[in-house]
Amino acid sequence: MLGVNLRPAVARFWAPVVRGLVRVGVTADAVTLTGTLGAVAAAVFLIGNGALFWGAFAVTVFVLLDMLDGALARARGGGSVFGAVLDSTGDRAADAAIFAGLVWWYSGDGDNRLIVGLSLVCLVLGVLTSYVKARAEGMGLRVEVGIVERTERLILVLVGTGFTGLGIPYALHVCLWLLLAGSAVTVGQRFAAVRSQSRGMRLPGSGSRPDHADEPAGPPPT
Repeated sequence: MLGVNLRPAVARFWAPVVRGLVRVGVTADAVTLTGTLGAVAAAVFLIGNGALFWGAFAVTVFVLLDMLDGALARARGGGSVFGAVLDSTGDRAADAAIFAGLVWWYSGDGDNRLIVGLSLVCLVLGVLTSYVKARAEGMGLRVEVGIVERTERLILVLVGTGFTGLGIPYALHVCLWLLLAGSAVTVGQRFAAVRSQSRGMRLPGSGSRPDHADEPAGPPPT
């Protein structure tokens, strides 16, 4: 939930930049793509090659740039559905690239299987954290709970990576363990929220599960 509290400060920081970009005609989608591609490239080519501090620094810069797109969209009259989907997809791609870079480095020259395992588990939990919320909101529910959302996830993994790059022992280990525990709690919190809000609700139609909706229907019951 830290991201909610940081948004006003981030908006004030970017306000002069937003005004300048609006004047020259830069779109929110262009900023989203730049931030996503930059973060992915930094994660793959810097973190993935062991330049942990500079990789974490570069990813942070591009993630901050990515936070600009929402303010820019509002300044240009409001965001689009396509822009919202693009932004969410870009966030997932950048997050995955960070953990992929760690896995690549520590499964090779970094030679630390514990970091590899922690990174993979944190990656999966991060995907589940986002998916549960998106799936629930698609059902008309609101899932605004969780001690570790994207902002906290990025802070933990990038701080741990950067400090490790500066030679601080076990910084990444500690941050990944914290991230794993916090993400697991968050997934549980979101499932609990969905269960609480959905009591008594039924799916429309035949009652089949929505993720099986594209399967051919069987013979009618006898």
